[in-house]
Parts: sequence; C-alpha cells; structure tokens
Amino acid sequence: MAVVDAVHLGGLAAEAARGCFITFEGPEGAGKTTQIRRLQERLENEGFAVVVTREPGATTLGQALRRLMLDGDQEPLAPAAMALLMSADRAQHVATVIRPALSMGAVVISDRYADSTYAYQGYGEGLDLGELRKITHLATGGLEPDLTVLLDLEPALGIARKRHAHRTGRAELNSMDERSIEFHRRVRAGFKALAQEDPSRFVVLDATGPADLLTMRIWKEVGEMIGVR
Repeated sequence: MAVVDAVHLGGLAAEAARGCFITFEGPEGAGKTTQIRRLQERLENEGFAVVVTREPGATTLGQALRRLMLDGDQEPLAPAAMALLMSADRAQHVATVIRPALSMGAVVISDRYADSTYAYQGYGEGLDLGELRKITHLATGGLEPDLTVLLDLEPALGIARKRHAHRTGRAELNSMDERSIEFHRRVRAGFKALAQEDPSRFVVLDATGPADLLTMRIWKEVGEMIGVR
C-alpha cells in the first residue's frame, strides 16, 4: 500500500466538504488491505475525495519504524519503546496527513490507528492502558475516528493467511508476526474489549466470511454514515 494511495479533491467531494475519518483494525491476516481498497474504489465512484494511509509508514518517521520492524536482525524493542515510537509516528501522521486531508473535505481511511497501540502494547504486552491513552491524546490532539471497522478472526488462521501471502509476494512479515499465538490471542481479546467499550464507533465483522459479503457490510455502515445508499 502506498503512503497515500489517492487524493482527488474535486467535483462532488470538494463541494460537499464531508471530511470523515475511518480506521480499519484487526489481527494479522484479517484482510484489511483488500477491504480498504474496495471501500476506496466505492467512495471514489460516489464522487468523494479519498485519502488512504496507514500506520506505521505514512510519514518518513513511519517508514523508518516500519523498516525497523521488518529487520529480523534488529534487537527486539521494549514494549514501552515500541509504544512511544508508534505514538511519535502517529503525532506526525495526524499533523501532516490526516488533519490536512480532513480539513479539505476528504474521507480518510487509515490501516491501523490508536486502537492498535492499545491492543498490541496494552492488552498484548501488558502496558498500562491509562498511560497509553494519555500518550495517544498528546500525539493526536484528541482526534478519534468517526468509524472503526474491526475485522475479527482467530489468530492462528490470520497468521497462516499472512504467511501464505508473504510466500506468494503479496504481504510483508514483521516482528509482530513472529510473536507467540498466546500474544496474538491477547491482542484479539483486546480489540474485542475496545469495541465493547465504544460500540457507537466500532463495527465488528467476522473476517472468516466471504470477502464480497464483508465488502457489502462495510459499505452499509459507511454509506449510512455519509448519507449514501
């Protein structure tokens, strides 16, 4: 996925100025990339300006962090170090990509955002959620998604999908993919707990279902939010 896949600030989207922020979350191998691409295409066909981005990787800092995560020879990062690095990238991401796009009326779709820090470093690594939320508020200035799509599936299946995609050249493997299945189960439980805490923002979908069905259900939620059937 490119750092910013598409920015089309003209036509109906610019006139409507309906900037909104959608995030996709979920365990490894949940199919976020496919569903984000399909949602982007549908929104653009409806005349909306769309910016697709990701964490980490949307900024120079994020690209460096992503390389660090992909380097198998790199000394493992302490959980707090990872949380702080991700938050630093998020601060830059919000300031230079997300807020500017929203101010121009675009629909911003991000592959991961703050909920990933809570799930991976909080529930997965055991860092204090209260402290993580304070750091996140500093990094984002309180910016929260209008809608978060959580694609949920059993971690063993997700990791198997990810490894297959890597073998066929369709995905990268990073340090998180090499963690134990117990770690990934804690992360999954964390995502589900976050969704239960904020049901008005989250929509939770079973990622083991057919991709086309997931696409339809995602569009139903997004279409209702932005006023398009």
